[in-house]
Amino acid sequence: MNIAIACDHGALDLKNKAAAHLTDAGHTVEDFGTHTAASCDYPDFAAAAAKAVAQGQCDRGIVLCTTGIGVSIAANKVSGIRCALLSDLMSARLTREHNDTNMMAMGAGVVGEMLALEIVDTWLGTAFSGGERHQRRIDKVMALENA
Repeated sequence: MNIAIACDHGALDLKNKAAAHLTDAGHTVEDFGTHTAASCDYPDFAAAAAKAVAQGQCDRGIVLCTTGIGVSIAANKVSGIRCALLSDLMSARLTREHNDTNMMAMGAGVVGEMLALEIVDTWLGTAFSGGERHQRRIDKVMALENA
């Protein structure tokens, strides 16, 4: 799977560890930055990753900042993106099964490295259920982009 990844300065270390973990697992990783610990603006990086997913350049995307809140908001502003803010394994599984999310966000100050990597693995390893009720709800959410 081709994964877009991006972060701000608050999550640089976790982004680098997640990218290495993904590569070790056989995924291709496209890193949209940031690449330094210098203060930066999270929307610049989250939007670039989200656009790559929305345009089909990447299959899924992972965005990170200190809380995960800012990058999830920024990613969800890109048409076609369904980004979930995750901090536990059950939500990682259910957001794929029920919401068919194509991006996930995490906060480096909220989850530790080991849990973060488990969340990534769970999210990537879970398929959309394909349930009619879930698809109907996804379609309604996505229609809001045109409202």
